[in-house]
Amino acid sequence: MGKTITEKIFDAHRIDELSGGVSVLKIDAVFCHEITTPVAINDLIARNKDRVFDPAKIKVVIDHVTPSKDTKTAIQAKTLRDWARRNNIKNFFDVGDNGVCHAIFPEKGFTRPGYTIIMGDSHTCTHGAFGAFAAGVGTTDLEVGILKGICTFKKPETIKFNITGNLREGVYAKDIILHIIGKIGVNGATNKIMEFTGQVIDSMSMESRMTLCNMAIEAGGTSGVCCPDMTTVEYLWEHIKDEYKSKEEALLEYKKWISDNDAKYDSIIDIDVSDLEPMVTFGFKPDEVKPVSEMAGTPVDQIYIGSCTNGRIEDLRIAASILKGKKISKNVRGIVSPATPKIFKTAMDEGIINTFIEAGFCVTNPTCGACLGMSNGVLAPGETCASTTNRNFNGRMGQGGTVHLMSPATAAATSIAGVIVNSEIFKGNK
Repeated sequence: MGKTITEKIFDAHRIDELSGGVSVLKIDAVFCHEITTPVAINDLIARNKDRVFDPAKIKVVIDHVTPSKDTKTAIQAKTLRDWARRNNIKNFFDVGDNGVCHAIFPEKGFTRPGYTIIMGDSHTCTHGAFGAFAAGVGTTDLEVGILKGICTFKKPETIKFNITGNLREGVYAKDIILHIIGKIGVNGATNKIMEFTGQVIDSMSMESRMTLCNMAIEAGGTSGVCCPDMTTVEYLWEHIKDEYKSKEEALLEYKKWISDNDAKYDSIIDIDVSDLEPMVTFGFKPDEVKPVSEMAGTPVDQIYIGSCTNGRIEDLRIAASILKGKKISKNVRGIVSPATPKIFKTAMDEGIINTFIEAGFCVTNPTCGACLGMSNGVLAPGETCASTTNRNFNGRMGQGGTVHLMSPATAAATSIAGVIVNSEIFKGNK
């Protein structure tokens, strides 16, 4: 019997097998940020265990509230900063050098096919786009990972999503994952891996694959995953070119992480996206999804373009193409946050930042702040945001606020209209 990519990764990293089918896995990378890690750090200090298993395998960033906005967040940042220095952690990204964790870590080449990755952040599933097993964990597991470089997991079953057809112009990865979550529900993949395959995935950029995997958690998934291919190699090449003689050699190595044709899945779900329209959420659950056409005319107060879901250069290019030469509605405010300094610089060099500014957007430094209502775009009670983020929970972006999740194209079009609307790119025909 063949194996899925996740089964192969588990087999390669398993160092012990506990009762109940629980595996102890060796961890290749522990990612950390200033919201969840300080709790683990302080507990380790209290237990006289202020050390790390391997400073080279721990990657640290301040990204949720940056720069710090008050004493509490300044203390969180200082705790992380001092810990990184004490433990000689070289890959620490502080203010001015920092970006959204699930964008900057892949950008730096820290995510590789076949890796096991943990982080105290639910959207760690993003990194599965590279053919890795990546999962968000709680404080105790994070502490053990930091201290010992191991973590326990019960091997999850895998749901295979076979995505076929031809996407219409103006329909993107964000629309696909919203459609999938709407189809299977917020508990549809609980404790399972969501493996994305098919011709549509094969033709996707790494940015789009990260968008898909990023929102696996919104369907209850432990992680999303895509099998590595030449697109993966091309994205990583600047970081791996000294390890392989050629891209073809790298691909040959990475192919060992591809799921076998006769692998056993919990279920296989075929989705033809040929007729898919741009999608948007309503209500307060990620599975409350409708085509944008059915929500057209819904007023909003704020547009937010950014986050670990849709703050990459591909996303900014799409949004800017719609905003070029136009102004946002006087009834809304627009905020854009490029996810990393590299993305910000690229956007400046390409004139994208200027396009956003001329359209009337406020351009901020890379940060997660607005996504979870901590800084740089918090909603007032009763306000509504058209957002490219990943959660529309009640009050997610501010107490009493409402969030409509959508693609960057839809968000840009909505900013111009002042109400939810399809972008001009989507013509509604095949």
